[in-house]
Amino acid sequence: MVTGIILQIQEAGGLLAGTSGEKEVTLPILDLVLKGGWIMGIIGVLSVIAVYIFIERYFVIGRAAKEDKGFMNNIRNFIHDGKLESARALCVANKSPIGRMIDKGLSRIGKPLNDINTAIENVGKLEVSKLEKNVAGLATIAGAAPMLGFLGTVIGMIRAFYDMSMAGNNINIELLSRGIYQAMITTVGGLVVGITAYIFYNILVARIQKVVYKLEITATEFMDVLHEPAK
Repeated sequence: MVTGIILQIQEAGGLLAGTSGEKEVTLPILDLVLKGGWIMGIIGVLSVIAVYIFIERYFVIGRAAKEDKGFMNNIRNFIHDGKLESARALCVANKSPIGRMIDKGLSRIGKPLNDINTAIENVGKLEVSKLEKNVAGLATIAGAAPMLGFLGTVIGMIRAFYDMSMAGNNINIELLSRGIYQAMITTVGGLVVGITAYIFYNILVARIQKVVYKLEITATEFMDVLHEPAK
């Protein structure tokens, strides 16, 4: 398991007896994160939220995207045979946005076709809004995480210059390293979380669009069934 970042430090030959190559120094990831200060804590929380939203929505959308290819054929047969209750029972058993949308259309049979179409569209929009739950949060994290990282950079540089001003003539690298660590680490952390959340967001949006397309196709097919002459 990777436990840290390996830095290759070149050492001039002759400075150390019998050595003239490279020396490996391991910097644990946790230590680097802690050096980022409280802003890295916030960025860490955002990363956990982003991963949770992505995994939860990914599986929810995946279930919604499952397609029963014989579903609409069965619905068509039930409608032509006048078995509306059987058709609605099939929709309930389907347990999908498509099933709930078609069930609403079946419940409106007997009313004008425009009313049926409107009812189907309303249910479709409601189902899409359910799929989009918390997805906007990923977009927010994608934008907020890098800004928090840059805020940490500014705070870190302010800290470094403040330490310089207070040290007078006793300035040393160790004194400055705390502020510089915070400045660099928060920038990297914010960018990593922001980029990851942005990728997660676009993946979910693309999957939701596929479900929307299936809903539109199914709604059109259902309305065509209603327009077909009875056998």
